[in-house]
Amino acid sequence: MRIDVGKVVDIIRDAAKAEIVPRFCALQAHQIREKGPGNLVTEADIEAEKVLTRRLQELLPGARVVGEEAVAADPHVMDLLHGDAPVWIIDPVDGTANFAKNRPVFGVIVALVHGGRTLAGWIHDPLADVTATVEAGQGAWIGDVRLRAAPSAPLSELVGSLGFRRNKQLSGRVREMLVQGSVAHDYLGLAGGRIHFAYYRRLNPWDHAAGVLMFQEAGGHAALLDGAPYRPFPGPTGVLLAPDQQVWDELRPLIEA
Repeated sequence: MRIDVGKVVDIIRDAAKAEIVPRFCALQAHQIREKGPGNLVTEADIEAEKVLTRRLQELLPGARVVGEEAVAADPHVMDLLHGDAPVWIIDPVDGTANFAKNRPVFGVIVALVHGGRTLAGWIHDPLADVTATVEAGQGAWIGDVRLRAAPSAPLSELVGSLGFRRNKQLSGRVREMLVQGSVAHDYLGLAGGRIHFAYYRRLNPWDHAAGVLMFQEAGGHAALLDGAPYRPFPGPTGVLLAPDQQVWDELRPLIEA
C-alpha cells in the first residue's frame, strides 16, 4: 500500500495552521482540562484531531482512525489496530502540557499502519513548520534531506531521553539526559542525529509508531526491552532506541536497573 506522502504533509500543516498555532499562547482556562490525573487536553487537541481524522479518511477511503483523544473518550477505539483495514494513528498535539503552558516544544504525529506494521509516519513541528517523513524501506526525510541517526559512541558521550523518567544508573554514565516533554521532538532529535538513545516505558501507539520507524530508517536500532521487535500496539514492556545493537546491549541493563 502506497500513500502520497506530500498530501499527508499538506493535511497536517493545514490542520496545525488552522487549529493549533492560533491557539498557542492564547488558550483560556476553559479550553484546558484534565482527562486524567496530570494528563491535559486542550481545545487544540480536540479540534486538530477532528480535522485530521476527516481529511485522512478522505485521502484513504476505508481506512480507520485511532486518535489519542478518541481513545480517551472510548478505549475500544484501540481495537481497530487489530482489524483488517489500514489505520491512521494520530497524536494531534504531542506535548500538550508544554502547549498549555506556552512552552514551544510540541508537535503533531501521524502514522499509517496495517497488519501490525507501520507503513509510514509524519512528525510535524508546527512553530517551525517543518515535517519529517518516513516510509518503510524508503528512508526518513525532511524535504530532500535524508535523516541519519547519530553514530555509535561510548556511553560517556551519549545524549539520551527517558521521557519524564529519571534513572540514577544512567545519570552518571552518559553525557546528558534530556527532558523535553514531547516525544515528537525526541524523535526529531533521534532521527536527526542530535540524540543518541531513548527509552519509553509506555507504548501508546500515537507516541511511537511513526518515530520508531523514522529512527530505524535513519539507521538506528530499536527493539522492545525484552528484545522483541517493536509493533504499533500497547504492550507491557517499553521500547529502547540506540545507535546500534552494541550500544543497545550496553544500555539495556542500565535501563532495567
